[in-house]
Amino acid sequence: MLIELTPIEARVIGSLLEKEIITPDQYPLSLNSLTAACNQKSSRDPVMNLSETDVQQVLDGLVKKHLVSDHTGFGSRVPKYQHRFCNTGFGGFEFSPQEMGIICVLLLRGPQTPGELRTRTQRLCQFEDVNETEGVLQALSEHSDGPFVTRLPREPGKRESRYRHLFGIEAETVELDTPEGEMSPAGDLEAMVVELMAELERLKERVAQLEARQ
Repeated sequence: MLIELTPIEARVIGSLLEKEIITPDQYPLSLNSLTAACNQKSSRDPVMNLSETDVQQVLDGLVKKHLVSDHTGFGSRVPKYQHRFCNTGFGGFEFSPQEMGIICVLLLRGPQTPGELRTRTQRLCQFEDVNETEGVLQALSEHSDGPFVTRLPREPGKRESRYRHLFGIEAETVELDTPEGEMSPAGDLEAMVVELMAELERLKERVAQLEARQ
């Protein structure tokens, strides 16, 4: 049975997954650090403006669901939190590094193309090419405990279909730092770079295929 996460729960779990991998020396996270991670202006879509009270309320709910635990050390006055979402030995789900990387980025940034996911998971895991990314997405969509992701209909004018996670509804109604319906300049530029990199990757693969036929 899949876990049903609200948009803010997904942001909290995704932030814990991300920081566990890229900053293990600072993990588990304090409430202050976790709130900052949830509200990052980079690598997040949409950008949120959550208070520590907001995050604490979500943490309390996730603790009751056994998806987060309080990992306060002996003698520490500051509670710290870690996820129990997957790969923790407490039951739950077991994912490969590539599967976890994809799920983490989908939780943090919503629906994305295989090319975008390959680029945006580089700090979490490694993919040789877009085909490998698509293979992992296919495995997640057919997982015996899932499916965990699904492919969305291709948007007009787009070369690739986007994939979304299936751990609850997408973040569409949370408070944003930019006006409704408006993308920030940084986010717009990043999207263009990611699309260009994905196109370059496809061209490289095509050239390799043509050379192999000669």
